[in-house]
Amino acid sequence: MAHQLRAVGLEFVESAPVRLVFAREMSAPPEKVFHALAEDVPGWAEWFAAVTLARLTGDGTTREIRLRGGGRFQETIIAAKEPEVYAYRVDVANVPGVRALAEEWRLTPSGAGTRVRWTFAADGTAAFRAVARLAAPGLGRAFRDAAGALDRRLSS
Repeated sequence: MAHQLRAVGLEFVESAPVRLVFAREMSAPPEKVFHALAEDVPGWAEWFAAVTLARLTGDGTTREIRLRGGGRFQETIIAAKEPEVYAYRVDVANVPGVRALAEEWRLTPSGAGTRVRWTFAADGTAAFRAVARLAAPGLGRAFRDAAGALDRRLSS
């Protein structure tokens, strides 16, 4: 059953009770990475294995995301500053126990490429927070695999 989450802003990424931060170097420049994140939203399903559907909705400031395993999210983009940061919060989710969720993709030049830092920021019931922390290794692996697939896609 879907439920409404608390609306949060970009500051939540730094203050959330659960913050999981992962980073990876990519050979593509920040502008190309930003374009893939912010402007080619349907393309997420091609490089992020957990994503089965990604599309902009409404006036282009909201997104619908579906994940393998049945996760469904309605999101609002809270930052899109090219080529530095792309972030969104989840407004509606079918995940039990979650009360607030935001993700930030921070891009910094690294040689001819990009250092991508992804922050998963969440709040929820004590059980949700515990499960989210236990999921850190899997989320990290999913991020690294996705960033690698995106890098290969942008290099071809």
